[in-house]
Amino acid sequence: MTTGTTPKFTRRRTTTIAATAALAVAVPFAAGTPAFADPNFPSTEGKTNISSIVDFDGLVAELDRIERTSRFDVEVQTLAEVGTAVSMSEQGRDLYVATVGDGPEAVWLQGRIHGNEPYGTESLLSVLKELGTNGSPEWKLLRETYTFHVIPMYNPDGSELNIRHTILQDGSAQRIDLNRDWGVGKFAAAESEAFYEYWTMVDPAFAIDIHHQGLKREYGTGDDVTFSLGISLAPGGPTLPGIEGGAYDVLTRQMQVHVFDELSKYGYVNIDRYQVGGSLEIDIKGGVVSAMMLGLDHDGLNPEGHSNPAIFFETSGNTSDGSLGQKARGKSIKQNVLALQELLVGMATGEVQAEDASRWDEIPHAPVTGYQTDNGVIPIGY
Repeated sequence: MTTGTTPKFTRRRTTTIAATAALAVAVPFAAGTPAFADPNFPSTEGKTNISSIVDFDGLVAELDRIERTSRFDVEVQTLAEVGTAVSMSEQGRDLYVATVGDGPEAVWLQGRIHGNEPYGTESLLSVLKELGTNGSPEWKLLRETYTFHVIPMYNPDGSELNIRHTILQDGSAQRIDLNRDWGVGKFAAAESEAFYEYWTMVDPAFAIDIHHQGLKREYGTGDDVTFSLGISLAPGGPTLPGIEGGAYDVLTRQMQVHVFDELSKYGYVNIDRYQVGGSLEIDIKGGVVSAMMLGLDHDGLNPEGHSNPAIFFETSGNTSDGSLGQKARGKSIKQNVLALQELLVGMATGEVQAEDASRWDEIPHAPVTGYQTDNGVIPIGY
């Protein structure tokens, strides 16, 4: 890991994401049609041993190992080394980022913004290892097309406590949901200030956020859902069509349609759309990836109004309710890694941009009755 150096990247921006190669994806697929999820993936009977999940010390050790053994120049830094004004968590832990690739467009990958949603960390460490060591045509293309900024553990304090939030150290002991803390009048937590400034330094072309959700059944079939696809500003909803002339409304749907098609080829993954309250699409503006799409200018750090499309993935099961299931561990991580790989290669080849965005409506979901916003529900047909 470097000490006292400046980050090896320049400020980048993009208004369109074009195809840069015509390379076919050479990932082996399971034969046959999508199968229903194994009852152990996830399992209400499963009890994941929390001690087996990567903690903060394990993260630091693994990042160090990846950096030392990488063939393609993975660089690991703390935000203190990068030079952000705020650079540590509320409880004084270092905030880590890893960069790899030499491409002209930056990509932002983040996980574990909620401390009790652990597999974002492990999934991103797996992807980072591939980016740093895998010499195959697909990973080479990704390194040549993009520069990756990987944040495997956005919320180290909550991760150590196995809770969703971070806890303010100003004497209030207030719990802050870091995924609702990028917004006007917010930024209560140190982590939010730190990573927001880093985002303004990176100006990514697009972003992907990895989460967990509770156990879930598919609407209409009752089958176990293992993986949900989310866009935090609802496509066709109150907000997203008005951003960048509707470009993100199209591209975010194309991204998730591509992931749905590619992951449906794997028999153990059962996918639907992310919804809340049974039938509501989320349209929140205080979420991190929402603020990215909105081009939030906090504290004058983004005066040019940089914005970027962003999506998120939700793996079913989390540590707070003991629902992960030990047998589901490998599959839970693998579905995230596959989704990231398929999406990133699809973006780099232009396959994603050629998808039919209207097929977002074909991804299993309950009939939409409204939009869950920061200030309540807006009914459909508003």
